[in-house]
Amino acid sequence: MEVRDKVAIVTGAAGGIGEALTHRFLEAGARVLVSDIDVDKLHATAGRLEQVAGAGTVAAVAGDAADPGTIAEMVAVAERELGPVDIFVANAGVGEAAGLAADEDQWRLGLEVNLLAHVRAARVMVPGWLERGGGYFVSTASAAGLLTQIGSAVYSVTKHGAVGFAEWLAVTYGDKGIGVSCLCPMGVDTDLLNGGLQEDAPGGGRAARAVTGAGAVLDPRTVAEDVLVAISEERFLILPHPEVREFARRKSEDPDRWIRGMQRYARTLAEH
Repeated sequence: MEVRDKVAIVTGAAGGIGEALTHRFLEAGARVLVSDIDVDKLHATAGRLEQVAGAGTVAAVAGDAADPGTIAEMVAVAERELGPVDIFVANAGVGEAAGLAADEDQWRLGLEVNLLAHVRAARVMVPGWLERGGGYFVSTASAAGLLTQIGSAVYSVTKHGAVGFAEWLAVTYGDKGIGVSCLCPMGVDTDLLNGGLQEDAPGGGRAARAVTGAGAVLDPRTVAEDVLVAISEERFLILPHPEVREFARRKSEDPDRWIRGMQRYARTLAEH
């Protein structure tokens, strides 16, 4: 899909990958509605972006990306102020670093934001895209959705779910004019990683060290560029860290060997 003159919605857009994606969309000639649960940070970001891109290019709706009411408001405001929505980027995410000690509220939050927010957004967007003959859904998952995150059961399971749902969308609607891409990076220089995946939570620091020890920590702008290229090519899997492809191949070829290797890596992390 060519993004010029298109309208996009980006959730989790007040910083990190979401802000970088919005900036790149605007550079490419799109108009963007940004959303985030952090009201003050969202409006500051939207103001900065509009100053650069020009009036009438940016709109903002604050709220929970998993809330059906917020999703409906995002779409309504985007259509009123920018035009029909062509691209939806389900980018908002949370990092729960607990293992079996995670309580029901932690699991519920992870499932809501990392997975069900995607399902609810697609439920709203896809019928209209089918009628119009096209649209594009981008799911921000994680390498944890392909490989599993040491120290973080909630994050790993919900990101696996995000990958699975994106695959289902692509299989079901990819030949009906709807493009789907799934973003699966490792370490990216964002608040989520820099906060140590909740350093004070059990396993939080270890989860962050597992990521930073496995590969480079990328600038969000690098990741955003990869996403724009993938959309232009209508390519499903976006792997800003090329080593993830090799890791996934090894895992699929010999799961037992892969798990033993991850066990050794986990022990190494626990010793430091």
